[in-house]
Amino acid sequence: MTTPRRGRPRAKDLDTAILQAAIDVFIELGIGGMSIEQVAKRAGVGKPTIYRRWSGKEQLVADAIEAHVSTDIQWPTREEITAGDVRDLLRHNISRAARTATDPRFRALIAQIYGSAVTHPELMRMYWDRYIQPRRDLAFAMFERAQRGGAVDEDADLDVLVDMLAGAVTYRVLQPNPPTERQMRRYLESAYRQVGLLSRD
Repeated sequence: MTTPRRGRPRAKDLDTAILQAAIDVFIELGIGGMSIEQVAKRAGVGKPTIYRRWSGKEQLVADAIEAHVSTDIQWPTREEITAGDVRDLLRHNISRAARTATDPRFRALIAQIYGSAVTHPELMRMYWDRYIQPRRDLAFAMFERAQRGGAVDEDADLDVLVDMLAGAVTYRVLQPNPPTERQMRRYLESAYRQVGLLSRD
């Protein structure tokens, strides 16, 4: 009987450990203060193991952010947006979004990301391309669906509406006195109503 190969699952587990270590060190020290050596030590691996997978810390952190955040908020697919009710999709995810937005680690992560925009533009570019832009496209699709249904004015600038919604939520997440989960849920509901994605009833 052939013994099953164990290399692939082990490599996946190793990647998970490295990504978790990277997000932890990034939150603690920021992109400027962290190093591949620190991540390797935290993950219990050698630096060559990391460099075989990632060319530098910006790419590593970008992957770590994507892996971390994607487990917290389940965005609807474009097919779900096209076939389903936008209001139902938002209501289904609003509690999870509020819980994530008020988590101290998530707040610290967002603060470090935006704090790195000027000093490490490559990280911000990767974060934008891999995380923000795909979600902007989905938000745009939700607005288009709401626009076709008459909930959003047909002459509304959807790019501006997406920016308004994302900016408002980020501003609220990073304020000195962060909201509770309940407050954040109510804020999200209000924000969605203001831009026409939820009804006002």
